[in-house]
Amino acid sequence: MEERLIETVTLSQAKALVSCAAQEQSFLILSPPGVGKSDMVTQAAADAGLQCRSLLGTQLAPEDVSGVPFIVGERSVFCPPRVLLPESSEPFCLFLDELPACTPDIQKAFYSLLLERRLGEHELPRGTWVVAAGNRTEDKALVRTISSALVNRVVILQVRVDVAEWLGWAASHEIRRAITTFIEDSPSSLLRPVPEIAAPFSTPRGWASLSRALDLTEQAGMLDEEVLAALVAGRVSPDDVQPFCNWMGIVRRAPDIKIGMSRLLNMSVRDLALSIRAIQDLEAGGIATLKDLVQKQPAELTKLFASDQVRVREVESAVGQLGLVLGMVVP
Repeated sequence: MEERLIETVTLSQAKALVSCAAQEQSFLILSPPGVGKSDMVTQAAADAGLQCRSLLGTQLAPEDVSGVPFIVGERSVFCPPRVLLPESSEPFCLFLDELPACTPDIQKAFYSLLLERRLGEHELPRGTWVVAAGNRTEDKALVRTISSALVNRVVILQVRVDVAEWLGWAASHEIRRAITTFIEDSPSSLLRPVPEIAAPFSTPRGWASLSRALDLTEQAGMLDEEVLAALVAGRVSPDDVQPFCNWMGIVRRAPDIKIGMSRLLNMSVRDLALSIRAIQDLEAGGIATLKDLVQKQPAELTKLFASDQVRVREVESAVGQLGLVLGMVVP
């Protein structure tokens, strides 16, 4: 059986496509959970000067789309809901969230809206965007089969996560530097596969939420190791919990490290961990200054650490990388 090829775009590419064509074309944006589809649509609409009106597909009934009838003279007229057809004639962005999770009758109610920008006898204001979004079947989310009639009415964009793009976004949205440096060192941690059971897993939204949770608990003076572990385990995949907690433990010692914060955070997780472990060993051996260190011969260091030449080279390399470091005083 031939494998189906799925073409993907990044979130910024999807935003550019929506911005240039959504006044005429209806879009359905598909991606794993937590990638940022909703925020992207909202921001694209804001950039275009359009108000974004959102509908959650899983909370709709057919009459919420087609409207309810009322009598005018000897005829019945359907009155569409205000969120779909406001009194103003100004264009807007209609965002249909979780469209793939809608029941078949709801999907059917959207047919004319997606293709003709029309609700019964009412047309949407010219220039109005109609953008839908949702998850995919493989994401283990609440997703139903999308009818072929609906598929044929929209441009489907499959969105992938781009690490560099997310890091750029994170830098402008006050995401903790400890998180961004961790993702830089471990890019696969930004988005992990959806687990078979309902459990936390790593997504861009999850890391952003964790960043804010750490900020709030730190401001409240509550961020100890136990709270840190609980927050991390409650927001990201199990594979990322212990490595990130270890990394946070290193970063939180930064005020005691006599090097620039930017230099510290630009070191790789492995190099920084080795460096701090080396300094701890040196402190335990009574070496408090760089002068003390350079006066020691390799044989003395080997004896001091009850180790071998490899361990000595590791210590020398770590100290050489950092220069003036944790608790070491310039003689």
